Amino acid sequence: MILIYAFTMRSPVLRSIAAVLGVLGAMACSSCTTVTPPTTGVITVVAAEAQWGSITAAIGGNAVRVTNIIDNPTIDPHSYEPSPTDADAIAHADLVIVNGIGYDPWATDLAAAAGSRVHVLNIGAALGFHPGDNPHQWYDLDAVRKEIPAIIAGALNAVRPQLEASGRFDAGAVGFTNGPYRAVGTLEWTIASTFRGTRVGASESIASPLARSLSLNLVTPPSFLRAMSEGGEPTAADLATIDRQLRSRSIAVYLDNTQNQTPVITAQVALCHRMQIPVVTVTETPPAHQSYVAWQTRQLTALLAALTAAKDHR
Repeated sequence: MILIYAFTMRSPVLRSIAAVLGVLGAMACSSCTTVTPPTTGVITVVAAEAQWGSITAAIGGNAVRVTNIIDNPTIDPHSYEPSPTDADAIAHADLVIVNGIGYDPWATDLAAAAGSRVHVLNIGAALGFHPGDNPHQWYDLDAVRKEIPAIIAGALNAVRPQLEASGRFDAGAVGFTNGPYRAVGTLEWTIASTFRGTRVGASESIASPLARSLSLNLVTPPSFLRAMSEGGEPTAADLATIDRQLRSRSIAVYLDNTQNQTPVITAQVALCHRMQIPVVTVTETPPAHQSYVAWQTRQLTALLAALTAAKDHR
């Protein structure tokens, strides 16, 4: 039985997955016996995105071994095509963590095809989101502090029930929140308390949960943010609104997702520079070998500096 935590309905199979699923099918056909999931030993975790894998590694410590698939900002998560190596890693995992919310359907499909030994944690669904909602929930700093650690600990407990009574993973969740994550929480509080309501702009919807967490006023039209996130075309009205915001310098800072660049966004960033509006880089994926906490701390530190400079300049 595949244990699926808050699992959503499978998405239509992407073209790039057809060959990979063939690999899994061949693996399944090579053995006619039922594989019994292990109940002891280190938990093998495969995370579709490095941000979730990093938090899991911090919570699980030496009781988990984590492999991240999308693990650096040079990869575009929206157009990622899984490889046979990815399929093999997922097929041999004890726990697969997917973002969900329509962000990584390839991972959901591979996990569903992997067979009876794989547990699946769908982060977005566990948080109550559905396909069509904003998938960038690792930027909801409140959720990462209050909900995500317990959700991940619960999934690890389900994989190794004999460790649940010891409270090992529950303690790891508390330790993450009260330990490494405190650096992020301190920056969140500082920005929210100092710059509450400050008007900011952004290149796409990745900034929406972040701005909400920081009590910033994201004034870029939501329809533009969504269009850029989903590879759509912005409306002339939205472009005109943003042009007015930039030329009038009515925003303090512009948040730019450098993993999703288009001629429209490039032009907006150039206009920001001409108008002396600070541009702060935010990415969908942490740099290679950098933890979630280190990544967010670096980005929030840059944002705090930009907001401070903008305030002093006005």
